[in-house]
Amino acid sequence: MIETVGVVGAGTMGIGIAQIAAQNEHQVIVYDHSEAQLEKAKSGLEKVLNRLVEKERITDSEREKIRNRMVFTPKMSELWPCGLVIEAIVESIEIKHQVFQSLEDIVSEHCILATNTSSLSIASIGASLKIADRIIGIHFFNPAPLMPLVEIIPSIQTAEQTTTVCKNLISHWGKTVVLCKDTPGFIVNRVARPFYGEALRIYEEGIADFTTIDWALTEIGGFRMGPFTLMDYIGNDVNFAVTESVFKAFFYDPRFKPSFTQKRYAEAGYFGRKSGRGYYNYNDIKLNPKPLTDKALGEKILNRILSLLINEAVDAVFMGVATVKDVDLAMTKGVNYPKGLLKWGDEIGLDKILKQLQELFDYYGEDRYRPNPLLRQMVQENKQFYEN
Repeated sequence: MIETVGVVGAGTMGIGIAQIAAQNEHQVIVYDHSEAQLEKAKSGLEKVLNRLVEKERITDSEREKIRNRMVFTPKMSELWPCGLVIEAIVESIEIKHQVFQSLEDIVSEHCILATNTSSLSIASIGASLKIADRIIGIHFFNPAPLMPLVEIIPSIQTAEQTTTVCKNLISHWGKTVVLCKDTPGFIVNRVARPFYGEALRIYEEGIADFTTIDWALTEIGGFRMGPFTLMDYIGNDVNFAVTESVFKAFFYDPRFKPSFTQKRYAEAGYFGRKSGRGYYNYNDIKLNPKPLTDKALGEKILNRILSLLINEAVDAVFMGVATVKDVDLAMTKGVNYPKGLLKWGDEIGLDKILKQLQELFDYYGEDRYRPNPLLRQMVQENKQFYEN
């Protein structure tokens, strides 16, 4: 039974994870080397807890208990009592190595050491440890207290007991847990790449503008946000960095090839909402064009992007990254897709998805459109991912 949870990094993600642990009755120690960041985190958490009281999600008494369970410290040595430490710092393998090596000298040999990385190899992080079977990926989504999904990623070094303890603990915290292999992007950041990449490609080919592509995905497809609205929300610089990271990590597989359009927008400082300008103008929204609400065009756009998303979801199953159930859970709970992609493929007809991909592959001759072997096999054998 883990009584004390440590969090390294008092940024938005770190403090969100700390809040979840404290609300689930753990003693929580939040470490950050910056005292200014710790003060900022405490202030931000106080506002969150006050809002929860105002909305009657928690009582005054519960707020006080959460406060009392949390300690904020600029001294890493104070993490010594922890049974689990979750790192949520900058995405730099060198810095993570330094942090985990320091942690290992402080905590007990039974303490589980977890990383919240969204893009780095768990195995490479674990390589810095003397006892590497305690390393594991526990990937929350932002904002951590609100988003239900957590990806659990054991590395090749991770002990089975470590995985079991973490899976049970995070489930007890009320989260939807999916288990995935230690591969680039895990489930969500891998499978979701065509949502952005193919939308950019459609724009670059002059088939439709940003607003029309977003309209097609939201109004016809049922997605909560279109790809360009979502990239502006995430931050164009951040989204481009993830795409570059996944592309490189997959040994430059053309399925994940970044877009020059996105690169130029990031270089221009058009980061999205946070900079006031991205694919849309947030300083003067009247300047943003209206979408061309042509249903036939909209369906063409949706079907093209959706076929690539489904193909990527099939590939995740084919390569043993995750189960059919976990892939669909990840996409609905992690990025709010209207349906699980594999279930969606069944509903459309896997033969239709295969036909769409084959037509794109024949036309472009690019591997990004090559149908996955498992998809071909499912169609040949007249099978579905979900048998009714």
